Amino acid sequence: MLESAPVSAPVSGKNTLASMAPMGILPIGVSIAPVPPSPPILPTPHAVSAVRNLLYIAQAPNETLVSYLRSVGWKVSAGTLATQASVLKTDAPLAGIVDMASFSARELAALEPALRHQRAGWIALTDDNHLADPVVCHLIRHFCFDFVNGPFSNATIAYLVDHAYGMVSLGDIDLADTPTVFGDEQMVGTCEAMQQLFRTIRKVANTDANVFITGESGTGKELTAVAIHERSPRRKGPFVAINCGAIGNHLIQSELFGYERGAFTGANQRKIGRVEEADGGTLFLDEIGDLPLDSQVHLLRFLQERKIDRLGGHDPIAVDVRIISATHIDLEAAMADGRFRTDLFHRLCVLRVDEPPLRARGKDIEILALHVLHKFRSDGRRKIIGFAPSAIEAMYSYAWTGNVREMINRVRRAIVMAENKLITADDLGLGHCTGIESTTLAAARDAAEKRAIELSLLRHRHKLSEAAAELGISRVTLYRLMVAHGLRGAAMVNGADAG
Repeated sequence: MLESAPVSAPVSGKNTLASMAPMGILPIGVSIAPVPPSPPILPTPHAVSAVRNLLYIAQAPNETLVSYLRSVGWKVSAGTLATQASVLKTDAPLAGIVDMASFSARELAALEPALRHQRAGWIALTDDNHLADPVVCHLIRHFCFDFVNGPFSNATIAYLVDHAYGMVSLGDIDLADTPTVFGDEQMVGTCEAMQQLFRTIRKVANTDANVFITGESGTGKELTAVAIHERSPRRKGPFVAINCGAIGNHLIQSELFGYERGAFTGANQRKIGRVEEADGGTLFLDEIGDLPLDSQVHLLRFLQERKIDRLGGHDPIAVDVRIISATHIDLEAAMADGRFRTDLFHRLCVLRVDEPPLRARGKDIEILALHVLHKFRSDGRRKIIGFAPSAIEAMYSYAWTGNVREMINRVRRAIVMAENKLITADDLGLGHCTGIESTTLAAARDAAEKRAIELSLLRHRHKLSEAAAELGISRVTLYRLMVAHGLRGAAMVNGADAG
């Protein structure tokens, strides 16, 4: 919300997305920029547009504002909703200004269909009185990119509508033509934590030492392992992954090292183990912390000798493989508890890579959500064009315990279930993480004022004269505020002075 100056930058130059040459499978939302070129900046979507349309809905449009907007390049259509409804019958993007302070309560309800227009980016004009109206709060929260409370400058409005127009115009970009591929084939990341990860990947990829990746579940540890493999001298060799926590303890050894025919009942033919399959390439051991102790002994022996013995076999087999391992558990604690061998840990953790959790990735949260939306938006029956402000706020407030994997699931579910063309916090199942309605400036003022009066009355045992003096207001003003905040009844019960 703005009162006299904007709080957000325009879309142009807002995010810099790193691009890279094609590579193997990498997680949604992260790209490793090649060195040394600097990452390209995506063009502002409306930079190449010949005409920028703006719809200004008001009972009595501000002619000075209209003239100013036209002077800075907008094609403005201004008037009541009834007279300007035809402007919304277009698939072209447009900016919108809606003066909610000029409409009655009944007229406000009629605005919602227009505000739902999928190609319009709305900025609301309002005042303190209208912000106390639940209908106004609902319309702003779900359908407007921003709002201005009270007096405004023409430059501020122009700034905001430019941003709103840019956001709705993002839907016009052909993502296949941009330097960054949206989907599973590339990684895109702009925050410092991800840039540090990219630098680490480039460094460890050029060596042949074993790598240990740590990070919470869902952060993309396997996909980072693929990135390392694809940039290493072993990239022409196989990349073999095994989840140590998904295989029963009695099968893990045969899965890793294989077996000969007749090694046990049911072994009707020779089976090549995963370690041998990765010969000349990379073996990724996911959830290495779940590896049973007896299997840890066999893995340690292989790391020391670089030879394996198939179950039922007699001749050691030399294998040339690089080991990348990962886990989401605390291996230091596991070693202290005797659940993981210290000597094996030091063999595996020659080089360490730490995956940042999604909640620590700042603006990447919104970028990743947009990537997922563009990747899967064809799953839904209606055309989803983006996220409502409530959804953006909720995504930044939420802890993302499941990280990128959880975000993909929530956004895909919202694409299918959303009733509107903008995904809301409720569609993401994050309605409890947004506080827009309860944290407007007017609401914050009221809450602070009421709390200050309550505390002062308590300190002075509900003596109005003393409380008013402390608050720096007259006794009459204090009495009026008490009535407005519903505190007069409490004062009477507690015996407030009448003099």
